[in-house]
Amino acid sequence: MSEPRKTVVVGGGVVGACCAYYLAKAGRSVTVIDAGGFGSGASHGNCGYVCPSHVLPLAAPGAVRTILGVMARRNSPVRLKPSVVMRDPGWFLAFARRCNEKDMMAAAAGIAALLKSSRSLYDAMIRDERIDCDWQAKGLLFAFRTPRAMGHHAEVDRLLRERFDTPARRIEPSELLDLEPALRPGLAGGWHYEGDAHLRPDRLMAELRRVLVEAGATIHERRAALGFVREGGRATAVRTAAGDLPADEVVVALGAWTPLLERDLGVRAPIQPGKGYSTTYRRVESPPALPIIFEEDRVAVTPFRDGYRIGSMMEFVGRDATIDRRRLAVLSKVSARHLKTRTIGDPEEEWSGWRPMTPDGLPIVDRSPSLGNVLIAAGHNMLGLSTAPATGKLAAELLTGTDPHVDPRPYSADRFQSRRDAVGRPEPPIASADA
Repeated sequence: MSEPRKTVVVGGGVVGACCAYYLAKAGRSVTVIDAGGFGSGASHGNCGYVCPSHVLPLAAPGAVRTILGVMARRNSPVRLKPSVVMRDPGWFLAFARRCNEKDMMAAAAGIAALLKSSRSLYDAMIRDERIDCDWQAKGLLFAFRTPRAMGHHAEVDRLLRERFDTPARRIEPSELLDLEPALRPGLAGGWHYEGDAHLRPDRLMAELRRVLVEAGATIHERRAALGFVREGGRATAVRTAAGDLPADEVVVALGAWTPLLERDLGVRAPIQPGKGYSTTYRRVESPPALPIIFEEDRVAVTPFRDGYRIGSMMEFVGRDATIDRRRLAVLSKVSARHLKTRTIGDPEEEWSGWRPMTPDGLPIVDRSPSLGNVLIAAGHNMLGLSTAPATGKLAAELLTGTDPHVDPRPYSADRFQSRRDAVGRPEPPIASADA
């Protein structure tokens, strides 16, 4: 009996973990390495949404005007550092070029395939592996302060309903407090996407670690990939400071850090870190029953079994790992404006992390053009947790030669290689890898 093929997964976030999971199920001998801790990056402190409702990419008609308008507001949820734009103008130009209906709908089709697949794969994974991650399939509520915003979302809902079979239930103001008693009165209504779900991300990552170890996988923390040992257009090992790790195949799932391996991968990976924040409390009074997005303020809240998380913000400030407490204060202020919920005591955790943002809103799930046995699985924007199972299953299918369960073409690595989408070189690393 032949030895199983050795697969090294570079990146211990939720995407890397799901790639490792499906590769282990396919019979591979899997090793996961991460420059920080397993599940410690953007996979740790997000709001935990598994949301087929989030089909549309950030790059949409009018998005540039909307973002600039939002940025002009005091305490804006969006921040753009001029030096980041100057360092990588190509990314922002490529994003602006895609803010049209044709490109938006093309990206949305690719996003929808991963979202819908992942929603059902989570059900199966959590059931089969007995994963305890505070999984709740109660849907997701979009709540609105003004009739104008409520009406605008009606057009979004029509698009999701007609083109992506993802309808919401319209909640009138008179029904809103019956659905969610934690809301303050006076809101204009909401839209309830009943097919969405949520979980607690840190518990998911702890459980995935358990599942991987039980399946025989090896996990190395604080072990960064420095490149590859190459032979005849293939990678024979992953180079690390602690020694080379032999590999028959490699998955690169480094999230916002992926561009630092561009030269080794032989492909342009236009991924900007989009910084987000969250605050988590253990003790609360009158918590909401549903996860809620306050769309006009771009703030999200998630109730857990024993806690409550407020999250949001989109900062293009480079790989800045500091926590701006003024941004956390904005989250708390927006939550208090909409909810009766009262937090008790100090936060359990204050967090920030980098979402891996691509100009078109789609990830890269494809082989490296220069190393045929290296697969890239990165650039999932704000949907890494929501799309990780489908990405992991697709990665395993591509590496094992199995028919892919979703069309892989929208996630090709070569779609950014034209001069039209040229991007600047990334800045050198300043911290541990964020997977």
